Amino acid sequence: MPLLKDPRRKSDDINAVYELREKLGEGSFSEVRVAQHKCSHKLVAVKCIRKRALKGKESVLENEIAVLRRINHENIVSLEETFETPTKLYLVMTLLTGGELLDRILERGSYTEKDASRVIFQVLKAVKYLHQLGIVHRDLKPENLLYETPLEDSKIVISDFGLSKMEDQGPLSTACGTPAYVAPELLQQETYSKEVDIWAIGVITFILLCGYPPFYDDNDTQLYKLIMKAEYEFDSPYWDDISDSAKDFILHLLQKDPAERFDCDQALQHPWISGGAALDKNIHRSVSAQIQKTFAKSQWKRAFNATIIVRHLTKKTHPDDDDEGHKATGTI
Repeated sequence: MPLLKDPRRKSDDINAVYELREKLGEGSFSEVRVAQHKCSHKLVAVKCIRKRALKGKESVLENEIAVLRRINHENIVSLEETFETPTKLYLVMTLLTGGELLDRILERGSYTEKDASRVIFQVLKAVKYLHQLGIVHRDLKPENLLYETPLEDSKIVISDFGLSKMEDQGPLSTACGTPAYVAPELLQQETYSKEVDIWAIGVITFILLCGYPPFYDDNDTQLYKLIMKAEYEFDSPYWDDISDSAKDFILHLLQKDPAERFDCDQALQHPWISGGAALDKNIHRSVSAQIQKTFAKSQWKRAFNATIIVRHLTKKTHPDDDDEGHKATGTI
């Protein structure tokens, strides 16, 4: 029986259309391979999912694919087509070869506020597009911001929609995401909306300018308390060479009250993004040193990389947990 209830699903053999090549990665449910279209010769990434391993989690995949099918934006990963056999499902995706955002920063010899501003500009454009479609990503973080190619002028692409949700599916209330990037309202066990993505962009911007996040604690419960307070500092010497405009931009994104937080349009109009206020001074040495220090800690690797269901202090169950609770491992 087909897994995907979608007339655009193809049941013919993927090997007749694509030549599957080397493996890019492997997870508990799937592997990702480079593939080349046999007619156009276009290179793509193919996620090969073992259907048996999906048992009980089919709705997660259905949701992710439904979201991806709505999207067509230059700064968002594209789902080009799907194939299905009795045992496997194949998702043909954009091939992104430029690596992760923070890795690219570490590799650079020079890095400035202007570079960070260009990245955030692209992210804001893409997230504005998602929000206009009623889609909330819910897991924006540097690991999900990839460069399309290794070229210096490569564009940034948002990936991993395993925790995303369409607002027309009902109120959002499940506390999910990656601990270092979750917004205060997401931890309050109440409904929330697209403003959680703006908060995450604020955290990402903070990291891009100093190499460490605004909120940290080895213990998740203590981390959530810090986030709930929404109190952070632009500590010296790490922020001494950063412009007041950059700090003002972050302050408007990391507002505790989502009603006071910038939306994408307001953020795009801020001088640090659109007005040339971002400085051109090289901050690579300071930022790269802090990134390496931060990510060398095992606790940070967990905090940054592990997409988990976040629980606040009372362990309260949320109304949509039955639909979303199994998304703890993010995208399949």
